[in-house]
Amino acid sequence: MNNFSFKHIKSDLPAGLVVFLVALPLCLGVALASGAPLISGVIAGAVGGIVVGLLSGSQLGVSGPAAGLTVIVLNAITEIGAYDSFLLAVVLAGIFQIILGALKAGVIGYYFPTSVIKGMLTAIGIIIILKQIPHAMGIDLDYEGDESFFQNDGQNTFSELIRVTELFNEGALMIGVISLGIMILWEQPFIKKNKILNMIPGALVAVIVGIILNTGLTILPSFFHLETNHLVALPVTNSLKDFSNLFQFPNFSAISNPLIWKTAVVIAIIASLETLLSVEATDKLDTDSRITPTNQELLAQGAGNIVSGFLGGLPLTQVIVRSSANIHAGGKTNLSTIIHGLILLICTLTIPTILNQIPLASLAIVLIMVGYKLAKPSIFKEVYKEGHDQFVPFLVTVIAVVLTDLLKGIGIGVFVAMCYILYTNYKGSISFMRDKKNVLIQFNKDIFYINKPELKQKLASLQEGDFVFIDGTKASFIDHDIFITLEEFQREVKVRNIEVEFKGISRKKLNYRQSNAVVSKTIISE
Repeated sequence: MNNFSFKHIKSDLPAGLVVFLVALPLCLGVALASGAPLISGVIAGAVGGIVVGLLSGSQLGVSGPAAGLTVIVLNAITEIGAYDSFLLAVVLAGIFQIILGALKAGVIGYYFPTSVIKGMLTAIGIIIILKQIPHAMGIDLDYEGDESFFQNDGQNTFSELIRVTELFNEGALMIGVISLGIMILWEQPFIKKNKILNMIPGALVAVIVGIILNTGLTILPSFFHLETNHLVALPVTNSLKDFSNLFQFPNFSAISNPLIWKTAVVIAIIASLETLLSVEATDKLDTDSRITPTNQELLAQGAGNIVSGFLGGLPLTQVIVRSSANIHAGGKTNLSTIIHGLILLICTLTIPTILNQIPLASLAIVLIMVGYKLAKPSIFKEVYKEGHDQFVPFLVTVIAVVLTDLLKGIGIGVFVAMCYILYTNYKGSISFMRDKKNVLIQFNKDIFYINKPELKQKLASLQEGDFVFIDGTKASFIDHDIFITLEEFQREVKVRNIEVEFKGISRKKLNYRQSNAVVSKTIISE
């Protein structure tokens, strides 16, 4: 279990409150898009905050239902045919994640290039801004939390923005603009220097003002009034018994259904991958440079999914949006994550009617501010200064994630980064120097099969009567294909009247001679 203290309660409490405001519409939106009961998203959010928060080694990561799993969940519920049977798949997925953690599979997260992770974070910021602009203007046709370019309503991210001028709601626009002004005001130095105001999250002020404005708008013409589809929509219960009736439990009699096992494996793999990506991204945002133990995170996520599935909740992962909101709100420890889960649970149980007065426009502005902090123009300048080998994979990842979805975009970004790695390894791996008839071919680093074309080209350029010294002392690894190429060359040298000597290249079929000379006949200067 992860130890936590109340040392940073002044920072963690307001941060937990902000994360709650961010998480509430996302939990409901993901549940709606998944074809699951709305309460299932809240359950997953509460479990992600409390259970995973207690067990995780991440100080700043926040877990909950993820938009990346909506299609999988929707299709699984449809195929399986019963939500309670689907819950069994969620429980099994949690067990599989615990197994992955025990097998040390968390190391996979370390193989994602930094440029790609930075690109993913920036892309998420851009997506948040683009997706939340319609919500801030009262266009709630797309579900909260959607990260995919192509939407369920037949639109895409950009076409939805084009429709803003035609479909916007005057009341939502007014609330959104005022909420934005409040959020910007709360970023000003004089607010941060005020001990009292600095303790009150700007997001909370924006939401309260949004509620007051919407209540006040009822005295204005009807087109200014926000209808329920523009407000938070939590299930309302009148008693603890009514609330307990919202819970569903897994149908263990469906254990023999192969679809259950298939769904469990898919959820476990995708949820673990998204979690590891989020862990890498969150650690890079952490100003204290703390490193999350990834295997422990998989164990915590597995436990969280088991509990969520048992209580009727959706599958969960660590999620970037809520984690980054936690960091930018000033969260210091995992206590902020736990606090957000407790607030989500308690408020859903006790004051759903009040929560249902929150305009989505106000919450959209809160998210837009989170998105801006992730995708500031200065980030592009910083990565550009690091060189094209970092900037190109970064930029490709940004574009790919925005135009597809998280996992596809990351895949494209990793592919481009790998191409750069191969190119970098290829470039400068082999040096070729000539001094009259003396030639030095030197392996400057590890040599792989991709270096074979360059090596064959250099060997082919040798002339009759040349003395060739091939030095491999700087290479700790020489690929099998390179050895084959050198063996073929060794068979050719007698016919071509070329003398060859090897150093640091050991293989039985090669006429290997250990030499201390740079070149035995003359010194080749660089």
